[in-house]
Amino acid sequence: MTTADRPAPEPRFNILRTIALYKLLKVLLLLAWAYGGVRLHDSSLIAKLIDWASARPSGAEHDMVVRLLQWFSGLSTSTMRTLRVVSLSYAAIFAVEGIGLWMQKRWAEWLTTIITASLIPFEVWELLHRPSVGKAALVVANVAIVAYLVWHVRAKGKR
Repeated sequence: MTTADRPAPEPRFNILRTIALYKLLKVLLLLAWAYGGVRLHDSSLIAKLIDWASARPSGAEHDMVVRLLQWFSGLSTSTMRTLRVVSLSYAAIFAVEGIGLWMQKRWAEWLTTIITASLIPFEVWELLHRPSVGKAALVVANVAIVAYLVWHVRAKGKR
């Protein structure tokens, strides 16, 4: 077999690995959220954070942080537990997707396509009811990921 007959090696860092990093970043954010939920459910810590935030100059972000801390302190233990379970469940799913994509496994491509596509309607609904630039960017990113993965899986299947 000559060099011309051999297929070109796949790049070491490609779009699948970029998507994998995106999924793994989501894992880190969800783990931080779950850990923060455990730490912030301590009422003395919440009081200290509210005092700290109140001592800072006022502004839109200041008011938002204070409201978020007050909302968080009012959550029941069962609600906190539910939020942690949901966060950790999503983190586990995203970890499986991210690691599988990083290893360039075909099952991970299918899994990521199906799961990401299934969440888009909920993200669009959330965007329509409470629009924000961040939510719009998330929807655009996930639609692009699904479109790429559908194309990639179909193109790979024809080879």
